[in-house]
Amino acid sequence: MKMSRLVAFSSSLLLGTVLALTGASVAQAQESAQSVDYVALGDSYSSGVGAGAYDSASGDCKRSTRAYPVLWKAANNPASFAFTACSGARTGDVTAGQLGPLTSATDLVSISIGGNDAGFADVMTTCVLQSEATCLGRIATARAYVDSTLPGRLDSVYAAISAKAPAAHVVVLGYPRFYKLGGSCIAGLSEKERSAINGAADYLNAATAKRAADHGFTFGDVTSTFTGHEICSGSAWLHSVNWLNIGESYHPTAAGQSGGYLPVLSSKS
Repeated sequence: MKMSRLVAFSSSLLLGTVLALTGASVAQAQESAQSVDYVALGDSYSSGVGAGAYDSASGDCKRSTRAYPVLWKAANNPASFAFTACSGARTGDVTAGQLGPLTSATDLVSISIGGNDAGFADVMTTCVLQSEATCLGRIATARAYVDSTLPGRLDSVYAAISAKAPAAHVVVLGYPRFYKLGGSCIAGLSEKERSAINGAADYLNAATAKRAADHGFTFGDVTSTFTGHEICSGSAWLHSVNWLNIGESYHPTAAGQSGGYLPVLSSKS
């Protein structure tokens, strides 16, 4: 009996200690999140085009209340939040018009950028409307731009972010692969075109990840979270071509923002 009481007492003491430490850890984590000053930059993948529920005050930038930066803010309750990402943004647009909220006090920055510089929209328009050979040629041109010009453009953006927010943890989000190969689509692009488009997304991501790493930033790869949810998967988190709302074509749905992008930002921040 004495041994049983001793064991019970020891177990209770250990459990109480664990609960106390766990409670302290949770409280510290919550306090840490609430002390973060967060700024969300980037293009339409960050503004939330395709997710609906756009803030009318954002105008043509189409910032959605379902975009991953807003979802992260709702989950973490940071001390401050600024959302300047804008549909159609290129690297020059970020440096010219999105960096205003950054200061030496900024703790966290997220950004997706580079797809518009590389001609993403024109690639998809070409591939949908023209021949396979023309599509593949346009993709090759985009890849050449990623080799020759995009690295310098990304360097300019990343350097500008570091200059204005030198203490910030910067998370650079990539782009998903658009198509599930061998999937459920029975019309539209050829399998060769879909494979080439996926390869171009990987190529852009690799170049972006390299530039991010060279600036000491963290790259967030979303290809794994979107796997099984590409176009032609039967459970797509990306819009296919939408002739009634062409601007939403090939952009994440609300589920793509919450299931594809948010977990990656959360794991990297």
